Parts: sequence; structure tokens; C-alpha cells
Amino acid sequence: MDPVASTERLVLRRFEPSDADNLWTLYGDRAVMRHISLPTIPRSELDDHVLPELLAEYDECPGFGHWAAETRTDREFVGWFGLHPAVPTDDGLWTRGTPTDALAMVSLGYRLRQAAWGRGFATEGARALMRWAFADVGTAEIRATTMAVNTGSRNVLEKVGFEHIRTLHLDWPDPLDGNEHGDVVYRLRRRDWTTRT
Repeated sequence: MDPVASTERLVLRRFEPSDADNLWTLYGDRAVMRHISLPTIPRSELDDHVLPELLAEYDECPGFGHWAAETRTDREFVGWFGLHPAVPTDDGLWTRGTPTDALAMVSLGYRLRQAAWGRGFATEGARALMRWAFADVGTAEIRATTMAVNTGSRNVLEKVGFEHIRTLHLDWPDPLDGNEHGDVVYRLRRRDWTTRT
């Protein structure tokens, strides 16, 4: 399958039904999921719900979704990067919108295998999607969120130019370790990105 984007070291492509085992290296790993869910999801949920939902995104919201990231040299699965139109909500976060909403705001996300941590892949993939969102989509703003204690993800966002705009203390039904420190919201506006590139 042709890639949707590529960087110096990565290829971002659409997920395929055959990617179930690749996804399980993320969703079945407690270390990867420790800031996302408790403890991990069952494999059956990945096969029956997660992967089909990822595949459906491409038709439901053309031009957006989650993309599998692989190394260019040997096609090693690294993880995924996601970009979605976003509509602000009253709690300070957002919900998914339509392609038209993307002109105002999109949300950026990423999840990488442990073997890919510390190698600069998150920064590289995030920059590729930022460039696409600002230069091709023409969005005004990109938002991202993570747990306040997720220093790895926060470091990536700050390295690529996002600014921390608020910390939220939300009442989650099954709070994760570190939830008492809140969730952090980051923003990067097109006008700020343009002055840096």
C-alpha cells in the first residue's frame, strides 16, 4: 500500500486488517498503556472493535485517522500517529468533528512500541503530521493532551513547539496511577508554527 506520508526514517500508511498483531504490540503492553488504560485491553477487543474502528475512520472522515508507522529501511512497525478534526467541549477537551471542523482545530496523537522509545520517532512523526495539518489542510490550531505525569509524551510535544495551556483535573471512572496530577492540554497555532519554519 502506498504511504500517506514519509519522513527521513518513517513511512506512515493506512492500517490494514493484517495489522492486528502489530497493534497488539501496543495495546497488549502494560508499559505502553500505563497512561491510557488500566491495565490493557483484551486481545478480543482489539480484533473485534479497535482495529475495525481504525479501518472505518478512513471512510468516515476522509483525509484523517490513525496511520501505521514503519521504518523506511526494514518496515519495522513502530506504532501509530493520528490526526482528527476536533470540536471543543465544555470540559476543556474536545470531541471528534468533521473534515470541515479541521479548518479550525485538529487533535494530534501517537503511540509507540517500547522498542521505538527514545529514538526520536515520535518527534519525527509528529512533525510530519503537523506540517500536513498546517500546510495542506490549513488548520488554525493543533491540540494534544496527555497525563501530567507522562513526561515522555510531554517532552515530545514541547520539542516540536507545542505550548502547555492548561492542566485539567477530571473525574475519570477508573483513574490511573498519577491521575491526581491531572491531564495537560497542549496547543500549537498555525501562526506560531509558520514563524518557526
